[in-house]
Amino acid sequence: MADQGLSDDEVRGIREALAAGRKPKVVFTASAGQVAGQVGQVVELTDPAVSDEFVVVRFGRDELPFSPADVAVAPRGAGRRVAEAKSEPAAEPVEPATPEPAFVLDTPRVPGPRREEPRVEPVAAVEKPAARRPAKVAKPKGPAGLTVTLAYADGEWTVAAQQGAKALAKPYVVKPAEALRMVALVDVPGVQEAVEQILSAERSEAEQQAEKLRAELAEIEARLAELREAR
Repeated sequence: MADQGLSDDEVRGIREALAAGRKPKVVFTASAGQVAGQVGQVVELTDPAVSDEFVVVRFGRDELPFSPADVAVAPRGAGRRVAEAKSEPAAEPVEPATPEPAFVLDTPRVPGPRREEPRVEPVAAVEKPAARRPAKVAKPKGPAGLTVTLAYADGEWTVAAQQGAKALAKPYVVKPAEALRMVALVDVPGVQEAVEQILSAERSEAEQQAEKLRAELAEIEARLAELREAR
């Protein structure tokens, strides 16, 4: 029975074998509990950053996650082995032969009492059942983490969502007021103040552009009025 789990190199080898379409065999170590010594097949390696039990092993009809310490690379030809206990009956004791009585002249032979030999029954060896270790309870695999990102760049606010390695929503533009409401839901010191400073700077810049456009528009309207009077 293997007592040492998988090394980092063996984990990498199993990952490469799975990528090639193979399902490597492993044997359960003593830390796996009741199934120690049994053989299974690795069907998947999940993200070790999410759980330390990322080695998914098919054992019978079940597929359960284990840690690298619970399994080891199975030797060639490994399988289930059941030891058969054999018992032999105890040998029946042999009684020593009783000598025949001697004959006496003119004396009739009196038969002696018949001796009953004790019957010895064969005793079968009783094998004590091995103490069972408690079965290892598989931890349920939880959902992947969800990340929602609010970002500001180049004068635009964007929101994106990602679960694990899967992008649920690509970055899309939201209004500054909506961004401020989102930040208000998160009670983190300094975050809302930073957003308000960005909005204040954008507001000031927009007001300056509006003043400049109004001045240019007033100049154009005055020029147009002069041209109309010249007709």
